[in-house]
Amino acid sequence: MSQLGRYFRVLKLFWSVAIAAELEYRLNFVIAGLSSLGGLAGNLFGLFLFYRTGYEFQDWSWEEALIVLGVFTLLQGVSATFLVPNLNKIVDHVQQGTLDFVLLKPISSQFWLSTRTVSPWGLPDLFFGLVIIVYAGSRLGLSSSAYLALVPPLLFGIASLYSLWFMLGATSIWFVKIYNVTEVLRGLLEAGRFPIVGYPAAYRIFFTFVIPVAFLTTVPAQMMLQRTEVPWLIGSAVLAIALLQLSKWFWQYALRFYTSASS
Repeated sequence: MSQLGRYFRVLKLFWSVAIAAELEYRLNFVIAGLSSLGGLAGNLFGLFLFYRTGYEFQDWSWEEALIVLGVFTLLQGVSATFLVPNLNKIVDHVQQGTLDFVLLKPISSQFWLSTRTVSPWGLPDLFFGLVIIVYAGSRLGLSSSAYLALVPPLLFGIASLYSLWFMLGATSIWFVKIYNVTEVLRGLLEAGRFPIVGYPAAYRIFFTFVIPVAFLTTVPAQMMLQRTEVPWLIGSAVLAIALLQLSKWFWQYALRFYTSASS
């Protein structure tokens, strides 16, 4: 079996076991759905407050801004389903000393820590995000090719988001408790609910080149609307690849400071 095939087999085993365990508490799914619906209602209300007074984000109509919100909601679902359940456990592994057992496994420790579990409670956000995107796209009369154009920058955005989360999780080797820091990152990413042009120039620079929020939500929406140039897509790809490689290097560097529980 090839190396890639072995990893896919392990991933299938991981997720099947995780979903079976989570579905023992099906009421949680209902609660998660209601929570996602409440959060979405709040975000829609916040966006509505801008447009009800006649204000518009520069060159962004209501439906176009909805696409940005839809992409943001979709990324929230990806985070809740795949990223947060895994990366928050890095802290637990470091605290309890169980990271030793992960490092001894004949598989990439970064892959194991990043994919070990999956949570279906983020699926409502995935669903609501897709509904908003499709609704806004239909109101704008977008073709199927527009939806396809959304996919590449969205995947690059997910890769960048994962890399940021993983590097933040890796800092637990030094600081152990990083929950407050993750909340800071989560708060910064909330800026992606609105088109980046809605912020002052200094904030636009910050959310583009420091914390790449623009590449997570606004750029994918612009690609779908055919309002951005190819260099921005290339920039999204370069950023994603660079952050993925950086997360790998950062993890290897962090492990040099990890003190084994058995040593």
